Amino acid sequence: MKRILSLAVALVMVCTALTACGGGSGSQGNTNSTGKDSNSITVGIPQDLDSSLDPYQLTAAGTREVLFNVFEGLVKPDSKGEFYDALASEHSISDDGLTYTFTLRDGVKFHNGDTVTTEDVLYSFKTCAATTVDTSLKAALSNVEEVTAPDDKTIQIVLKKASAEFINFVANVYIVPSDYKDQATNPVGTGPFKFVSRAVQENVVLEKFADYWGTPAKLDKITLRIYEDSTAMVTALQSGSIDLCPRITVENTKILPADFQVQEGLSNLVQALYLNNDVEPFNNEKVRQALCYAIDVDAIMDVVNEGKGHRVGSAMYPNFIRYYDESLENTYTYDVKKAKKLLKEAGYENGFTFTITAPSNYTVHVDTATVILEQLKEVGITAKIKEIEWNTWINDVYLGEKYEATVVGFDAANLTAAAMLERYQSKADKNMFNYKNKEYDKTYKEAIAATDEEEATALFKKCEKILADTAPNVFLMDLPLFVAVRDGLEGYEFYPLYVQDFSTLSWAE
Repeated sequence: MKRILSLAVALVMVCTALTACGGGSGSQGNTNSTGKDSNSITVGIPQDLDSSLDPYQLTAAGTREVLFNVFEGLVKPDSKGEFYDALASEHSISDDGLTYTFTLRDGVKFHNGDTVTTEDVLYSFKTCAATTVDTSLKAALSNVEEVTAPDDKTIQIVLKKASAEFINFVANVYIVPSDYKDQATNPVGTGPFKFVSRAVQENVVLEKFADYWGTPAKLDKITLRIYEDSTAMVTALQSGSIDLCPRITVENTKILPADFQVQEGLSNLVQALYLNNDVEPFNNEKVRQALCYAIDVDAIMDVVNEGKGHRVGSAMYPNFIRYYDESLENTYTYDVKKAKKLLKEAGYENGFTFTITAPSNYTVHVDTATVILEQLKEVGITAKIKEIEWNTWINDVYLGEKYEATVVGFDAANLTAAAMLERYQSKADKNMFNYKNKEYDKTYKEAIAATDEEEATALFKKCEKILADTAPNVFLMDLPLFVAVRDGLEGYEFYPLYVQDFSTLSWAE
C-alpha cells in the first residue's frame, strides 16, 4: 500500500510542478552580476521580508534569519548554540541569579556611524519590552525589575525572579540607536552587514560593514532575491542567477547544475498538520488523536524527502537537545484500525471533510499536505488543499485564524523552550490553534518560573508530553535542510536555530 501511495502522490507532485510555470516574484532576469570577481553573492529566498524591518516587529522566521546579519544584542549565539559576549565585552551573574552585569565593549559602531553607548542599550531594552511582538521575549522582559547604567561602561539588569533562560533572551534584545526613527524602512544595527536597499517582492541588498567590531565579513555584498514561485527558483539555480539557496526540495537537489554542491542539515523547526481546535471536529480530542494514527509520518518522509528529516512527537525540534524528548516520537504509530476506532467513538464513523490551507511558496508543505490527503482516505476522511500566497497565509491563518487545518513549520525565535512552547497556553496571543488545557497552562507557568535549570527542563518536557497525549496538532517532522551552494563558495554553517550567517561565507582563493 505504501509503495502504491508513494507512486500516486509522486505523480500528483510532478503534475503540479509542470503546471506551476508562471513567472512569479523574482523571475526577472537571468544575469548574475555578482560572483567571485566582485566578492559578492546572490541568495535565493522563498518569501519577502516582513513589511516592517524594525527588529522588535519581526514576525516571519524568514525575516529574522536574514536580519540576524544586521542586528546584535549584548550576547549572541554561535553555530553550536552557545552564547558569547557580543556588544558586551564580558558579563557576570550574581549568586542569587537576580543581577546581570554587562560591560559595554569599547568602540562599537552602529551602521550610521554613531558609537554605541549605554544610553542606546537602556533605550533598546525599554523599547523592546514595550513594543516587541515576540511574546516569549516580552514575557521574559516583564520579569525585569530595572535596567540601569551605573557608569558609561556598565549595564546592570535586575530580575524580579531568577530565570534559568534569561541570558538566552538577552541575545534577542537587539541594540539600536536611541535617536533613530526609521528602523521600519531603513534598519540600523551593529552586525557584520548593513542594510542598503529593498525592492518589495523583488530583492534585499546588504553590504559588508567596514567598521564592524568583531571578525569582519569576508564578502562585500549580499543580494537576496525573492522567488515565491518555486519553479522560478529552480530556473534561477539552473541559469546561474543565484549562488546560494538555503532551502531547496530533495527533488531539486537532483537537477542542480554541475557547478553546485548540496549541503544537508535540519531546519530546526516543527512541521505539523496544525489544527484549529475551535472548529468541528477538531475540538474533539479523539478526532485529533485519530488523525495522529491515520497519518504515516515515515511514508511522508519517504515520499517528500526520500526518507530524510527527523520524526518528532511534540512541539520541540531534535537539535534543541536539552529539551528534546526522543521517547515522544512514537506516541502514535501508523494504525488505521486505531484511527477508525477513535473516529467511531467520537461520532465520526463515516469520516468528515475538511480543508488544508497551505502556503503556496513552500513546496515541501504543499507536498506534505498532498500525501496527508491521500493517507486520510484510508480512514474515510476527505481532505482538500487550498493553496494561498504567504502574506495571505499570515493574515488569514496565522493572525486571523480563518482556517481548519494548515501545514507549516514553527521555529524558535531564540534558543529557549519558551519560544516553542509558549504559544500553546490557552490565552497566548500566538495560540492560533485555539488549544486550551488547564494542566498545560499550570505546568508551563511552573516551568518559566523555575530557577533551577534541571527543574525547568523537566517541566518543559512535561509540557511536551501533555501536547503529545492531547494532540492539539499532528506533529510530523523537523524537515531536512538542503542548501544549494555554488562551487568555490565556502564557509556555510548550520545553526541550531532558524538563521543564515552570511559573515562566514567567502569565495575560495
